[in-house]
Amino acid sequence: MVLKTFGWSFAVTALGLVAALLFGGWTAFGIVAILSILEISLSFDNAVVNAGILKKMNAFWQKIFLTIGILIAVFGMRLVFPVVIVAVSAQMGPIEAVDLALSDKDRYQELVTDAHPAIAAFGGMFLLMIFLDFIFEDRDIKWLGWLERPLAKLGKVDMLSVCVALIVLLISAMTFATHAHQHGGTHVDKAETVLLSGIAGLITYMIVGGLSGFFEEKLEEGEEREHEEEEAAARQGKPRSAVALAGKAAFFMFLYLEVLDASFSFDGVIGAFAITNDIVLMALGLGIGAMYVRSLTVYLVRQGTLDDYVYLEHGAHYAIGALAMILLITIQYEINEIITGLIGVVLIGWSFWSSVRRNRALAAAEGKAAGSDEKTEVSSGV
Repeated sequence: MVLKTFGWSFAVTALGLVAALLFGGWTAFGIVAILSILEISLSFDNAVVNAGILKKMNAFWQKIFLTIGILIAVFGMRLVFPVVIVAVSAQMGPIEAVDLALSDKDRYQELVTDAHPAIAAFGGMFLLMIFLDFIFEDRDIKWLGWLERPLAKLGKVDMLSVCVALIVLLISAMTFATHAHQHGGTHVDKAETVLLSGIAGLITYMIVGGLSGFFEEKLEEGEEREHEEEEAAARQGKPRSAVALAGKAAFFMFLYLEVLDASFSFDGVIGAFAITNDIVLMALGLGIGAMYVRSLTVYLVRQGTLDDYVYLEHGAHYAIGALAMILLITIQYEINEIITGLIGVVLIGWSFWSSVRRNRALAAAEGKAAGSDEKTEVSSGV
């Protein structure tokens, strides 16, 4: 089971490390290994959240996620995206940007760092909306009840998530502008860029998430009427509407997963520049990490881990909220990537341990109940 799920990840790891060794020796080998670990640690919460969505898809769309999705995640976000950042910020063509990345690594890093406020604002707002929509929803299972119960009551207010997110964005943009002005910086004009990028992230979330939710809801309604529609379609010789609907739902959920993965990749891509300026090593390291995130997602789905450990999804969303705030803070202040990764690991580890304790408590309660029933039966027999 493990080999089947992680086989491609193991293969890509071996090829990537060998390529790094041939490309730049043992130093490059070590850099790629570190980048891979960084990407996995920063994106573990991504895998947990992905699994919650992917388990609603059938086997076909899970395969699509592991094939086409991998191409988008590895080549799109981990290789093309940094080049696009440079091309847009430096107002040059993509080919020129690639040449710059390979020939003048310091200038390439400078341009990417210069574009960081816009990247952080977009990704931060997208992730913040995911967290807010989760925390403001009233759920049967609550992890941190003292916090989630009052927030669920507040969540009954319409558009509260959007209002909170916009307030956070406004504060971030104003703080960025004020700090730059006080220190005589040249980035005051970028406060507008931060604001626009954050709004773009918010709009992206609402469009993709809204479409995904709409078709998911329609899919659930369609499943309830599946037999009736099949019979009607067979009599009239028309295509099954339930299948078409399922295709639309799966497509938009797939699209949602890809945008979500892209948002999670922002901190990994930017953080990679703290380790190396070499775009080749960056692509190899982050690509290996992305493969493991994909495999881990499928493993969580097939093992039913989310059903066994009910608080994992909560921990992942809290990690998303923490990552969103960290991205917004990094618009103005630097935060070590190790801290970013550790926060997510700690929150997910905490939620996992809470789930284990819950399962043990339930098992103990069932054992006591069974023992009580046996005593009752014995006393009844006597």
